Amino acid sequence: QVQLVESGGGLVQPGGSLRLSCATSGILFRINTMAWYRQAPEKQRELVATISTAHRETYADSAKGRFTISRDNAKSTLYLQMNSLKPEDTAVYYCNDRAGSWTWGQGTQVTVSS
Repeated sequence: QVQLVESGGGLVQPGGSLRLSCATSGILFRINTMAWYRQAPEKQRELVATISTAHRETYADSAKGRFTISRDNAKSTLYLQMNSLKPEDTAVYYCNDRAGSWTWGQGTQVTVSS
């Protein structure tokens, strides 16, 4: 049974930082390209960042230079370090593989507001 459990969200002021975590179980984490997605109110879910099994990273233009994706294969956990946060980063953040293959978790809410 696949489980994706996101955590680490919260309310932060513009310019602040958060580190999101995604604990996974029931998948062969180390052989999958993993990804972070986000969904803002009344918008479609969008891809934020990916990391391959070789730790090659890609980012949406909106995340470049501010977000860093990483993975710990020993812990089957995915991370997203978010710096210089902006109000437009406000969304529910989810993890999944690059294709969105698994049942989505509950996500973690990130709210950037003064």
